[in-house]
Amino acid sequence: MRLWLRNEIDIIAELIQNLEKSILGQAELHSNSLMAGLTHLQTAQPITFGHHMMAYHDMFARDYDRLLELRKRVNCLPLGSAALAGTSFKIDREFVADKLGFEKVIDNSLDAVSDRDFILEFLNFSAILMIHISRLSEEIIMWASDNFGYIDIPDEFCTGSSIMPQKKNPDVAELARGKTGRAIGNLVNILVLMKSQPLAYNKDNQEDKEPIFDSVQTVKDTLDIFSAMLSSIKVNKANLKKPLEQSYTTATDLADYLVAKQTTFREAHEIVSKIVTFAEKENILLRDIPLKTFEKFSEKIEEDVFEILDCEGSVNSRNHVGGTSPDQVLNAVKRQN
Repeated sequence: MRLWLRNEIDIIAELIQNLEKSILGQAELHSNSLMAGLTHLQTAQPITFGHHMMAYHDMFARDYDRLLELRKRVNCLPLGSAALAGTSFKIDREFVADKLGFEKVIDNSLDAVSDRDFILEFLNFSAILMIHISRLSEEIIMWASDNFGYIDIPDEFCTGSSIMPQKKNPDVAELARGKTGRAIGNLVNILVLMKSQPLAYNKDNQEDKEPIFDSVQTVKDTLDIFSAMLSSIKVNKANLKKPLEQSYTTATDLADYLVAKQTTFREAHEIVSKIVTFAEKENILLRDIPLKTFEKFSEKIEEDVFEILDCEGSVNSRNHVGGTSPDQVLNAVKRQN
């Protein structure tokens, strides 16, 4: 089991790297493609599509690190432990470990026979990885819908409807989201299997094979097709930007502007809230409010306010490590190459 899983881990590690490359390609291509960042699924602040994609890259980078860490604990030699007490034959376990590529031998023969932690760790990794894929799948499904229209998924990753000829359903993303339940279920399965077992071998452990085999195959299949789909999606920049042109996403920038002019944030928040309420009643955007009107809300608002009310200006102002400015997105991409 350990030899097999070690080999599968190496395959999966490469597949994760392929997925990361697909994400990096989209992030670099759309480092300056403006979109609305959401909180609570409500329009919040301007960001870029590239910045959004890099958030997922960092999730999968953690998954990759997690996988390599657990590989160390998978790559331990149990051979020579026999049923539970070791063997009376003169063996050299370190020699065998070296020849089979194991990093170490398991010190205690009873622990070696009883241990299924390495399976649990892999299943935990699989569940977390699939949750990350599921979250991205959910957004891809939304973005591809008529209500958003942010992206177009190539036909080979979609199917039509059996009844409605105009439909194009994002099947790969939906199936990836659905298969996450299998990965989580397999983890819970083995957790429950192991929870009350006494030490050494028990026949219960016959049941540990199917969940690990299933999760390994599910992860490999999902990563393989998901990478191909992600690298081939097309982004509609006009639709991506449209919510920014219909909302008040630079309100936070306006509050920050007032704070920079020695207004407390509480007071700035209250002032901007009143300005947004006014703009909503007048059915205009913040950038369309005349300076004289702004001055009625605060004497600290001056002509330079219009620089920060522009969505591009808002994004560009967040030019620090981890920020959403195009320069920082490109820097983040370069750090990974």
